[in-house]
Amino acid sequence: MNRVHNFTAGPCTLPTEVLEEVAAEMADFEGTGMGIVETSHRTPIYDAVHSNALDRVRSISGAPDNFEIAFIPGGATMMFSLIPLNLLGGGGRGGYLGTGAWANRALADARRCGAEVYSVWDADGPTAIPPAEFHLEKDTRYLHITPNETIDGVRMVRFPKVEVPLVADVSSEYLARPIDWNRMGLVYGGVQKNLAPAGIALVFVRTDLLEGERLLGSATNLSWYTANRALGNTPPMFQIYLMGKMLRWIEDRGGVAGLEKASTEKAGMIYDVIDASGFYSSPVPAEIRSLTNVVFRLPTEDLEKQFVAEAETAGMVGLKGHRSVGGIRASLYAGLPVESAATLAQWMRDFEQEHSSTG
Repeated sequence: MNRVHNFTAGPCTLPTEVLEEVAAEMADFEGTGMGIVETSHRTPIYDAVHSNALDRVRSISGAPDNFEIAFIPGGATMMFSLIPLNLLGGGGRGGYLGTGAWANRALADARRCGAEVYSVWDADGPTAIPPAEFHLEKDTRYLHITPNETIDGVRMVRFPKVEVPLVADVSSEYLARPIDWNRMGLVYGGVQKNLAPAGIALVFVRTDLLEGERLLGSATNLSWYTANRALGNTPPMFQIYLMGKMLRWIEDRGGVAGLEKASTEKAGMIYDVIDASGFYSSPVPAEIRSLTNVVFRLPTEDLEKQFVAEAETAGMVGLKGHRSVGGIRASLYAGLPVESAATLAQWMRDFEQEHSSTG
């Protein structure tokens, strides 16, 4: 099998062994004579798959019993609206920490819902470091944070200490570092970075935040999902099925601690090349660099285009930076082998040696 080194920011690359297992089951799942995507979600066959995913994600994440788990269609972007609709239904305000593009998108969507939300702090540029303390306005019910900004390559090393529950979009580093559940009210993220194909958000919500009546339709009400184990209607069965396999794969490699170690190792390989070079440069201060989305620049945009094109020819895809910021971005999600990061690091050295005189 001729697999490329896939550094795409999302959907994620998935481990070859997981994909091969899925391929073997697509036409005949566990001797049923049909694939899991053809099976009714009301059967014991699928219920076992669903329960496996729920149980594994709670076990690996360490989420305590006072958090409910839901699989919600639409991904993290859907949650940008569902969070204020559900958590501010009885009044109050939501605070948002503006650390980058996705944090700003979450705030903008909350405002479109008519929610009482406000910016607690805005980065003066995508690489500004937040202060240690924040002033929250009266009647703030939660503080929304984005610990890893996929586009800007910025990581929040320490979560803010505030008196209200944190709501965290952990899409691009899901299960890649421990979660302090005592400080959380809601944790969510699109699964297409570390856990599964795109299409759903994995959501943890503290049970006390679900209390109270909401004038919401079923599909916009978090309580409806948690009360029905996300089985109130036909769920995105394929994503949940594959996520169960990815969770087992992560579990077999040490769970959160193992994934955090691998992320640190892969990112270190790339940052070592950047920091030893006068050819590559990182726009992000070292203390807040992402471990899953490494962004960097070359001396000219022409060289960046050449870098991306030649890398693809060499079997390394998905390295073009986001259209809003340009440059290069290497996403190092769970399914990306350490060998892929090592291959990119060596190729960067070779490219620099060949082109440094033309920069």
